[in-house]
Amino acid sequence: MEQNLEILQGVIGAVVYQNYDNGYAVLRLNVGGGQTVTVVGTIPLPVAGERLMVTGKWISHPSYGRQFEAEFLERLMPQTGMEILSYLSSRIIKGIGPKTAARIVGKFGDQTLVIMEKEPERLAEVIGISRQKARAIGEEFRLRVGMRQLMEFFTQHQLPAQLAVRTYKLYGETAVDMVYDDPYLLTEEGLDAPFGAVDRFAVEIGIPGDDRRRIQAGIRFELTYNLTGGHCFLPEDKLILATSQLLSVEEGVVSKAVEDLVEQQLLVRCSLAGITVVYLPKLYEAEVYCKERLLDFAKAGCMAPSRLDSMVKRVAKDTGVAYSQRQEEAIRAAGEKGILLITGGPGTGKTTILKGILHLYDQMGLTTVLAAPTGRAAKRLSEVTGREASTIHRLLEAGIDPNTGLMYFAKNESEPIEADAVIVDEMSMVDILLLHSLLQAVPDHARLILVGDPDQLPPVGPGFPFGDCLRSGVLPVMSLTEIFRQAQESLIVMNAHRVNQGEMPQLRDMKNDFFFLSCRSEEELRRTVTGLCAKRLPEKMGIPADQIQVLCPTRKGGVGTAALNQTLQQELNPAAPGKKERAFGDYSFREGDRVMQIRNNYDIMWRKQDASALGTGVFNGDIGSVVAIDPQMETMTVLYDDRLVDYDFAQLDELEPAYAMTVHKSQGSEYRAVILTAWNGHQNLLSRSVLYTAITRARELLIIVGREETVAHMVENAKRSRRYSGLKLRLQGKTEQ
Repeated sequence: MEQNLEILQGVIGAVVYQNYDNGYAVLRLNVGGGQTVTVVGTIPLPVAGERLMVTGKWISHPSYGRQFEAEFLERLMPQTGMEILSYLSSRIIKGIGPKTAARIVGKFGDQTLVIMEKEPERLAEVIGISRQKARAIGEEFRLRVGMRQLMEFFTQHQLPAQLAVRTYKLYGETAVDMVYDDPYLLTEEGLDAPFGAVDRFAVEIGIPGDDRRRIQAGIRFELTYNLTGGHCFLPEDKLILATSQLLSVEEGVVSKAVEDLVEQQLLVRCSLAGITVVYLPKLYEAEVYCKERLLDFAKAGCMAPSRLDSMVKRVAKDTGVAYSQRQEEAIRAAGEKGILLITGGPGTGKTTILKGILHLYDQMGLTTVLAAPTGRAAKRLSEVTGREASTIHRLLEAGIDPNTGLMYFAKNESEPIEADAVIVDEMSMVDILLLHSLLQAVPDHARLILVGDPDQLPPVGPGFPFGDCLRSGVLPVMSLTEIFRQAQESLIVMNAHRVNQGEMPQLRDMKNDFFFLSCRSEEELRRTVTGLCAKRLPEKMGIPADQIQVLCPTRKGGVGTAALNQTLQQELNPAAPGKKERAFGDYSFREGDRVMQIRNNYDIMWRKQDASALGTGVFNGDIGSVVAIDPQMETMTVLYDDRLVDYDFAQLDELEPAYAMTVHKSQGSEYRAVILTAWNGHQNLLSRSVLYTAITRARELLIIVGREETVAHMVENAKRSRRYSGLKLRLQGKTEQ
């Protein structure tokens, strides 16, 4: 096979395609003599103007013809002035566009790249480049070159290419040596490389299977991996068994490594209800702190105003609401308790009570802040209360440490939130780590109101603190169960309660706000969903397509979100001449697409559409539309309400198409119309809590499309995955160190 390998050398003329996740690229390589060949393979971050030496073989692609498949490559920096000009004009270096590149190359010629690396301050000799900008260009050039070399090293060893950026920022030019010395550094917080890939690399370079570093990394990986299942800790015996099986080593070896990690304070071991459990330190600290702060708020109480009864009556008079006895009790409790948990399903008056509490706090002269876990939930809270609300992350002034890449909050114990009362909605979405950060920032004197529905899906992150608080029996709780008459007229509300009580929703009433459309095949389901979004609801019910949200229990399969997004894009936003696209992974983003941010980005810049303000931060769950794609600048612009955000093409992994989304992703949001698919899927996803959550996302109309037997199965499947969480036991005092 090696006899078939050839070597090509040339200059990249164009980058046809590149995958930022795995480094795969398709290039046009100018090999001299006017000849251009197509080169494919793992070539991270290729740039037009680069000179490559590629070792590989010729293949024949059924659609694209003859191609050269790269197996090894060596990057040769551009040599001539023309090559360097092409290289820099590609905007590989921030701050250098075609015009600036021409001035720099005109000044320094063939020595341009040497100057940029060794003497970047000399760039200030070029008209239009300040000393500060010259230094920034030099730093960016060195970062880009070093990062790309590291990326090549990673892809060569089947390590995630995108990990190179974070690793280079942490370790700089010593990164390769550090990784060779201890590959398991890559599994540390902030890098979070997949353990399997790191372990394979470690075996490649000769690290033995019973190496202390490998065993310890395996233990910590098991605990970290189980955070994604919602677990704050693992029982010690389960941790030892799982790690032993993962690493194929004796349990005694793992047990000894656990002891060592506990001694090094890299793990915490304690007893919960007579069971020995093991935590990562930050999870243990979060649970203990939350327990202490919650009990402090409960014990402290607050000085109730002497005229509380008359204030509560005035709330009813001024708002024109005839509160039920239970609602009036909740408003009064908010005036005298240091902490209050309010819970209830749809139609039970949670919003009405919140408005009453805000009115009461206004009378008391209290400064109140409102927050929710996601941008969509915060927007909804603001709409229903008429008050400004923010995400919890924005309230806490979240940011990213540029040195470590880890998140931090500017608001904390030493710099608390400036408020007399803090109200947080959609508490079922808040995990233990976020609650920990929130409680650190709430002033000691403030009142804390936590509102939520424990029957919604639990948080994506570890723990279920709202449920733990409710079940502990030691914190003040107002549970709302009465469904008010107006809400009883809504089949959405009544069916949500039926599902929550384990009863089948009413599917035959076709004259209300809740409908069921039966489908017997995936193709029929896709056609039905597409027809509803594209024509039936917009034309017959006056609901525009952008106010309809398709929800699915699962991402995978023929009617999961991935497949439906492709189908819905084709129908709602088809390709057209002049409409730009950008391929990324298995999806092509297109101007006009509906997209969703899928992780918190605290540093990305946004600007108001009318240019009246600038700011930073886009958050998980924010939904917008693609308004522009610029292939030359390699940016895609997304409009979120009235904020414009420019994404580099390398950042497109932060976005997903949002014509269809999972029920989990919809939590905290409300849509004018919801179409829910009910088809096959994993048993954990076809559950009562998923169905209940989906139904409660609809404001005016809900349509279930699929199989009635799937709906019945979801109603019957009340099983919730068990989470190892200790907050309830800690609140009850059932712990031992």
